[in-house]
Amino acid sequence: MSESIGLRLEKYTLKQKQEVLLVNLETASSESDLVMIFAGFSSSLMRETAFDADVPVIAADSKIISIDRLVAPYNPDNPQYIATGLTWEAMQNILQKINL
Repeated sequence: MSESIGLRLEKYTLKQKQEVLLVNLETASSESDLVMIFAGFSSSLMRETAFDADVPVIAADSKIISIDRLVAPYNPDNPQYIATGLTWEAMQNILQKINL
């Protein structure tokens, strides 16, 4: 079984500690969500995040709209973007380059 999108992105931020990911997605129930991933942890910026780290923030049936890569640490008053509006396919290419 392949790893979930959320787990792969969390592992990415463990390898790329200088980056924060902002994932714009749509849930299976067509709700918008924005998830921040940093240092292996995910947190929804729009909805409640479960206290249990084993409960995925990005559900397997979520549709990724776009992913932004930002410089860590994240400063909401002055975000420094590395790349914006990446598709899931583009991010998969980045993940494959670092064996994720």
